[in-house]
Amino acid sequence: VGVAMKMADAATPVEEPQEPPQPKMSESIPFMLRPAALDGSLAGDVGFDPLGFAKTKEDLWNYREAEIKHARLAMLAAAGWPLSELFDKNIAKVFRLSPLIDSSDRAPSVLNGGLGKVPPLFWISVILGTGLIEFYALSQRRANYEYFPGKLNFDPLDLYPTETKDQKWMQQAEIKNGRLAMIAITAFAFQEFVSKTGVIDETPIFFKPLSIAFQEQANTGYL
Repeated sequence: VGVAMKMADAATPVEEPQEPPQPKMSESIPFMLRPAALDGSLAGDVGFDPLGFAKTKEDLWNYREAEIKHARLAMLAAAGWPLSELFDKNIAKVFRLSPLIDSSDRAPSVLNGGLGKVPPLFWISVILGTGLIEFYALSQRRANYEYFPGKLNFDPLDLYPTETKDQKWMQQAEIKNGRLAMIAITAFAFQEFVSKTGVIDETPIFFKPLSIAFQEQANTGYL
């Protein structure tokens, strides 16, 4: 009897946990229907596609692939922009080079100008590096059956979790921080173009050591 019960238990299929059904209405725009292609399978999916760009899953994956790439670049840029304004002049002085930051502590950009001062070798290395990363990403996409947009199998510090729930959380954190960074870097560009002042000078207490910031505020009579 015991053997028969064990055999019956073994034959009983184990039900896998199902994803909770997605709401009919969009979470981001509650008065609009959730687009059919946005089924919640990707991290950060809140049903936002008011213009209906993603009509199929393939469309959705292509747009997410572009979004995650821009998000990662924006996170690097959001950190690199103020850091360049803080340290460019000192680094250039050490190597006896002309600084790229202008007299108002503004980083080179399309709106600020100054991109012509960037050495051509830098642009060449950027293009080559981008091409190599893109080639690697395409090879991963073709060879990996568990591929999802943005997956590069690049984790030298072994920080990526093994549990599916934790992986979802990390993917969600990455896309949310990336979206915020895309807004931030756009704001940096327009802010400096309008104010003609570097972001590090507009909020010195945040970007500079407190002692320097307070000294500058004292010299201008704000303290």
